[in-house]
Amino acid sequence: MTKRNIVPTGEEIAFGEHEIIVSKTDTKGRILYANDVFCKVAEMQTNDVIGQPHSIIRHPDMPRAVFKLLWDKIAAGEEVFAYVKNMSFTGKYYWVFAHVTPSFDHAGRISGYHSNRRKPRPVALEAIKPIYKALLDEEKRYKNRTEGLEASYKLLEDTLAHAGQTYSEFVWGAGGAHV
Repeated sequence: MTKRNIVPTGEEIAFGEHEIIVSKTDTKGRILYANDVFCKVAEMQTNDVIGQPHSIIRHPDMPRAVFKLLWDKIAAGEEVFAYVKNMSFTGKYYWVFAHVTPSFDHAGRISGYHSNRRKPRPVALEAIKPIYKALLDEEKRYKNRTEGLEASYKLLEDTLAHAGQTYSEFVWGAGGAHV
């Protein structure tokens, strides 16, 4: 299965405030487990997602700088909370408030990642959307993807420094999730 031909429709696909999207991946981000809510919201069957990269649900509106921050933190053994706009198989979008944690083997090495995602509060999305748009606009200013990512990541760091917050402080200050 590939997402190359999926075009965003601009239509939102809803999921309930009490539903939790769960997935587990290996250290490369390949999906090892996805619960029924994941499959329902992503509009895919379990056998469509197992073994696929988690980026199979990535929406093109998401700045790569946010994923860099996320991957840097979890690869360092830290948990991270992040707002993410995903895309279903038919091109619909859905925002999530993600909690991603590393899983460790018996020797203390990272063996994979676990993510629980909930529906974010609307007030949080209103705070995060303009920042993500600015990050994405910065990435698009560069023809070279690496330079675009570096510039966008620096803008994220500068935005957080100007606010005197870490990304986690910003996320929780924006309103967190429905819990």
